[in-house]
Amino acid sequence: MALTKDGYKSRIIDKKIEKNLKIFGAISLEGPKWCGKTWTALNHANSVVYLNNTSNNFNEKKLAQMNVDLILNKEYPELIDEWQEVPAIWDGIRFKCDEDKEKGKYILTGSATPVTKDIHHSGAGRICRMKMYTMSLYESGDSSGEISLQDLFNNNVKDKLTGKVDLKDLIKLIIRGGWPQSIEMNEEESLELTQSYIKDVLDFDISNIDGVTRDINKMRMILRSLARNESTIVNNNTIIKDVNEDEDIASKNTVLDYINVLEKLYLIENQIAFSVNLRSSSRVGKSAKRHFIDPSLVCGILGINSETLINDINFLGFLFEALCERDLKIYIESYNGNLYHFRDNTTGLEIDSIVEMPNGDYGAIEIKLGTDKIEEAATNLLRFNDLVEKKPKFLCIISGLHEAIIMRPDGIYVIPITALKN
Repeated sequence: MALTKDGYKSRIIDKKIEKNLKIFGAISLEGPKWCGKTWTALNHANSVVYLNNTSNNFNEKKLAQMNVDLILNKEYPELIDEWQEVPAIWDGIRFKCDEDKEKGKYILTGSATPVTKDIHHSGAGRICRMKMYTMSLYESGDSSGEISLQDLFNNNVKDKLTGKVDLKDLIKLIIRGGWPQSIEMNEEESLELTQSYIKDVLDFDISNIDGVTRDINKMRMILRSLARNESTIVNNNTIIKDVNEDEDIASKNTVLDYINVLEKLYLIENQIAFSVNLRSSSRVGKSAKRHFIDPSLVCGILGINSETLINDINFLGFLFEALCERDLKIYIESYNGNLYHFRDNTTGLEIDSIVEMPNGDYGAIEIKLGTDKIEEAATNLLRFNDLVEKKPKFLCIISGLHEAIIMRPDGIYVIPITALKN
């Protein structure tokens, strides 16, 4: 019987976990701390080993360090929580999966990519690696789910009123983020939780990940630079220049090392550029768009509250884009698809999001907080449609304050983010 916790909110990834436990000997859930990996894993596990359990003086971790077989002996599926604390567990589970070819034996959870030479095999074909994020608006109950990505790909969309969305409510969703612990919190509480998270990262995680001592102040400056450039196409040289604006305090190698650590902690992620055949001789940009794993981290790093965002609508637009692209990534990855962005370096045309299915079908999406920018977004989408040889399955504008799901006369859908699901 699964060890599901009381109060567990179902996650979109649950269905993929069920599917992959029937295909692979083990699965590995990877993602940032506090995103809900352990509770989700318990929803599919019949036994559990907590390597970070302080109540028994880390006894299970000590057993694993002596011999991993001493902990790999419980009812399947067996959950090994924070397995990266003893990296040899990876090879031990890979070997166990080879013993009898039984499926669904182990579930691993980890909040950091281990930097170690103790892992000798990739686990390909035995261990399925799955990325987990914070909660989307649909998972947290803040989206009605009246329209899905699948509906858009299938052209199965009907005009429908969805109700008024208050700007203050959208700002609250950005500041609160998708952390399961913060779903019921008010703005002040959720901001304090996020800032505590960041403090833990600075005080412990940036050095504990590989045993290398790192400068907290330098990492704080890098975090602030990344936060100020959220949802933008900015290269590492810009970050380096930003960090060294007043004085030369960090070399290029140091900044790149610190950014790499943030990636290994699953705190930042790049939205890579879409590869597409163009009808013109335009040059497609290859630079990635920068994102924190959740827009609430930007608010915590910069100390942003709702009053700040109300007075800076331009930056609010970037954070709203980050919120939408967090959700789009969760939704499209439930189909094993990918999220991209597009930029034409010749004309400067940009498309905020491209969602692509495994079969190559894709949709082009512009993201606009208010309704005043919808015509501009529609013009960009039509220009993009004229530019590409392989046409998108749909063109769509995701809005924050639109009150209905509609298809415009030009064939472009307009939908509120608070009505979308996978």
